[in-house]
Amino acid sequence: MVMNAVVSESSPLVEKPIATVLVVDDTADNLSLMSSLLKDHYRVKVANQGEKALKIAAQDPPPDLILLDIMMPGLDGYEVCRRLKAEPRTRHIPVIFLTARSEVADEELGLSLGAVDYITKPISPPILLARVQTHLALKATSDFLRSKSDYLQQEVALRTLEVQAIQDVTIMVMASLAETRDNDTGNHIRRTQLYVKALAVRLRHHPRFESVLTERNIELLYKSAPLHDIGKVGIPDSILLKPGKLTVEEFEVMKRHPAIGRDAIEDAERRLGIKVKFLTFSKEIAYSHQEKWDGTGYPEGLAGDAIPLSARLMAVADVYDALISKRVYKPAFTHDQACQIVVQGRGQHFDPDIVDAFIEIADDFRAIAIRYAD
Repeated sequence: MVMNAVVSESSPLVEKPIATVLVVDDTADNLSLMSSLLKDHYRVKVANQGEKALKIAAQDPPPDLILLDIMMPGLDGYEVCRRLKAEPRTRHIPVIFLTARSEVADEELGLSLGAVDYITKPISPPILLARVQTHLALKATSDFLRSKSDYLQQEVALRTLEVQAIQDVTIMVMASLAETRDNDTGNHIRRTQLYVKALAVRLRHHPRFESVLTERNIELLYKSAPLHDIGKVGIPDSILLKPGKLTVEEFEVMKRHPAIGRDAIEDAERRLGIKVKFLTFSKEIAYSHQEKWDGTGYPEGLAGDAIPLSARLMAVADVYDALISKRVYKPAFTHDQACQIVVQGRGQHFDPDIVDAFIEIADDFRAIAIRYAD
C-alpha cells in the first residue's frame, strides 16, 4: 500500500495510505475502462488472466481488493476465487465479481465461493465506486479487529506460559526444599519425574489405562511427580536421617508423611480458593504412593485399582530409584538388581501391567539414572 501526502493549514504532513485494487479481466478495453474509473482514488494493478492475477495477489504487499471477471480463458473467475480463498495469505482479500451473467444461480455460486459482492455489466461508475469504497472500509475494520484478536491471542498465550512457569517453579522449589532435608537424595525428584513419564507414555494405549493417560494428563503427572515426598518435611530428622533400621514406633511416625503431604497440598488449594487439576494428581501421588497392589501398604491399605493410577506409577518409579541410590541405611544396588526386585514385586507390591511396561523400557530407566546420577 503506497502513501499519499496530505497537507492542511492546521496539521503537519500526514501520510494517508492509498488502497490497491487489482482488476482482472481478459479484455483490454475493460481493463482500460476500470483503470480510468479507479486511478484517481486508488492504486490500480491489472491482470488479463487468472494465473497472473494469482501471482500479483501473492506479492507483498497484497492488493486490498480484487475486481474479478468471471468469463476468462484458462482459469475462470470462479477458480481464481477458490484459490485465493484457499491460501492463508490471500483469503482475507475481498473479491467483487464483475460479469455479464445476471442469473441468480451465478450470483449464488460466486458468493458461496467467498466473494463479497457481485456487480453486473455494463458497469455503472457511481455504483462501482460506491461498492469498492464500502468493501474497502469493511476490510479496514476487519483487518483492525483481526490484528487486535491476534494480539490478544498472543498475550493470552504469553500469560498462560507465565502461569505454567510459575506453577512449575513452585512445584520444584517445594519439592527441592523437602529433598534438602535428606542429603542422599540428590537428583531423585528429577529421575522419578522422568521415570513416571516414561511409564505413562509406554502405557497410554493400554486398554486399562488409555482413558486416563491422555497427552494432557501425562504432562500433569510429569509436573506433579516431584511432590510425592513433600510430606517428609513433617518428619523429624532423627527418624528421616536415621542410619539404621527404624523402630516400630519410628516407622509409625514415618508412615505419616503421605497424609502430611496431601494435607499440605489441600491446604494450599483451599487458600487458592479454586480446584487446580494438576494438584489432583499431586494429592494422589503424595498420599497413595506407599500403597501396595496386594493391600499391605499404607496409609490406608488400598489394593488393586483402588489405588490411583498416578500413585501406582510413582510406586514403581520411587522404589526403583531408591534401590539404585545410596542411602544412609543401605548401599546402592545395580540396575539389574533393582530390576529383579521390581519384577519380584509384580502382583504384590506393584500393578502387574505397570511392571510389564517397566520391563519393556528398563533400558530407558537405566539411561535416565545414568544421565541424572547424583
